[in-house]
Amino acid sequence: MAVRPILELPHPALRRRAKKVRKIDSSVLRLAHDMVDTMRDAAGVGLAANQVGDFRRVIVIQLPEEDEARVYVNPEIVHREGTREVEEGCLSIPGYKGFISRSLWIRFRALDHTSKTVRLRAEEMLSQALEHEVDHLNGILYVDHLGEHQKLIPVSSEPDAEPDGATSTEGASGQPEVPGVNGPQQLSDQGADQRESPASLKVG
Repeated sequence: MAVRPILELPHPALRRRAKKVRKIDSSVLRLAHDMVDTMRDAAGVGLAANQVGDFRRVIVIQLPEEDEARVYVNPEIVHREGTREVEEGCLSIPGYKGFISRSLWIRFRALDHTSKTVRLRAEEMLSQALEHEVDHLNGILYVDHLGEHQKLIPVSSEPDAEPDGATSTEGASGQPEVPGVNGPQQLSDQGADQRESPASLKVG
């Protein structure tokens, strides 16, 4: 299979809503295999099809403790319960992370690569990754969930270094800005928050 380029904000494809897959054929399976290769190459735990420029409702997930990737077609979150604060990043916004609210647990439904219906209850990292990737298919990015006074945080091991892979410029406030992220979603210049959560890993 192949590793495909991951589109980055502000690419307009990231804001397009993906379309339902009518039939899981060889082209859908090829897309899924390429997405798994791309996700692994980028050291992510999830990826949505529109992140690689395809507008079919396909996501892939592989948690760190899992040997095999999960392929979900036409995924849906059918129920959410509770809220919790988590740390999140995105392969389409490299070099940054932020704290947002996600569900305590979800009920999820999709088709797998064999066209079999999958229903599950997910919590912790799996529920977070599924919410993140289904958001992508709806043209929503995790930065859209940042509160009014919350900021993205540069991820860098060197205090004065530009985050690796980030494309940023200095804004009017003197803080760096991510293209396509405006207003209250400006970046913090205070360094990484020391709180830990499973979602410190990059999701798609």
